[in-house]
Amino acid sequence: MASSAVRALMKNSTLKRGATFITSITEARPYSQHGVREFSCGYALWNASGRSSTFESEDLLRNLSKVVPPATRRLSGEPEKAFTDDEDSEVLDYPGAKTTFTHELKFIPENAAEPVPCYRLLNDFGQPLPWAQLPQMDAELARKIYSHMVSLQTMDLIFYEAQRQGRFSFYMTTHGEEAINIATAAALSPEDVLFTQYREPGILMWRGFSLESFANQCFGNRDDLGKGRQMPVHYGSRELNYFTISSPIATQLPQAVGAAYGLKMDNADACAVAYFGDGASSEGDFHGAMNFAAILETPVVFICRNNGWAISTPTNDQFRSDGIVVKGRGYGIRSIRVDGMDALALYSVVKEARRMAIEESRPVLIEALTYRVGHHSTSDDSSKYRNKAEIDHWKLVRDPVLRFRKWIEAHGWWDVDSEKKIRSEARAAVIAAMNKAGRKEKPHLSALFEDVYDSVPSHLKEQDSQLREVIARHPEDYPTDVPTQ
Repeated sequence: MASSAVRALMKNSTLKRGATFITSITEARPYSQHGVREFSCGYALWNASGRSSTFESEDLLRNLSKVVPPATRRLSGEPEKAFTDDEDSEVLDYPGAKTTFTHELKFIPENAAEPVPCYRLLNDFGQPLPWAQLPQMDAELARKIYSHMVSLQTMDLIFYEAQRQGRFSFYMTTHGEEAINIATAAALSPEDVLFTQYREPGILMWRGFSLESFANQCFGNRDDLGKGRQMPVHYGSRELNYFTISSPIATQLPQAVGAAYGLKMDNADACAVAYFGDGASSEGDFHGAMNFAAILETPVVFICRNNGWAISTPTNDQFRSDGIVVKGRGYGIRSIRVDGMDALALYSVVKEARRMAIEESRPVLIEALTYRVGHHSTSDDSSKYRNKAEIDHWKLVRDPVLRFRKWIEAHGWWDVDSEKKIRSEARAAVIAAMNKAGRKEKPHLSALFEDVYDSVPSHLKEQDSQLREVIARHPEDYPTDVPTQ
């Protein structure tokens, strides 16, 4: 009430040149270092030279004494009085931050004394940790998760070798990251919108994308949904709510936030999920997306695969923070670190993160610690920057597929015969799909100019004609399996 009265008096009074008003919601406190005298009503006065301001109207000073309680009547000319309460407990609501005071000159350390702990449920031998609260998972779901991890692992092995044989131009594996693919996908809903990078094909596989569809895309044949206009492993499916992958790093992150905002406006029972690697956190799009998501309180789950390497750049050459998880707090985003090679822990974390994102309309950041066992891609030779012993350790000791297998075996849900059968069936299915896709024709040449405009405009028709003329003059430089007529 006093504040309203003072505000009215201030509005109708004139200060001499150089005087300034400051507003806060503090209690009365001397702030003598800067020559400021603050009122509980929320006003302090001083001039540019640091001296107390003189009012044109003497009435204002007299009136102030009526509306400001005696304990807080502290103008610059008056002697300071001692306050006995603890000034460090004072709460300030600045426009830029809500905070308390401290008398200690102390900088925030660059890192906390202890690293952020990593959530884990199973040890390396597939045994539940003591006091671990395991998520609800029945035999059917557990077997499905494991079977899909085996299928993904098998597809990677065969497709990688096919690329080495020259059957298609490029490939990227998910070795060591199978659990991040399948367990997170199992925790999501088909209605959730996915924005992935290029190491999450298992999520699409979980949603029903067939092995033949994967092969069609890698071969770029007539049945490829992208009509051969994308690099291999750059999958996409509108039907399965899986946005097409793009090569530029981190571009999917702000897109995911925008999609999440749309879901929020529609009151949809769904969220957006953005997958990215540790290298993407060095991009501006990462920071813009995080801030955008926090400010607009969008239902988006960020899942970072921190596998230690951005191609050949190790994480200690990318950032000095305690991984990715601590970056969430800087933007006001709830965050958690999880063992990315523990399928059970991943399933539990993503399921809860999805619930929070939708029910509380908030972004959530998940950092999944893992290791990229394979090369970055078929264009990379990781032996140039990693030693073989390191790779073998992670491949043999920390394999996420084997760890989950041991857990379902301990429950009696899996055995040696089951293992032989799934491995044999997966291999046969991948080879059959790849051979079938490899025999299909390429998309017609005209597909290069379709799908952007409702009807092909004149400048694209001209380019089509020019391209055909060049092919006619230099047929030896162009593939013969692309129909032109």
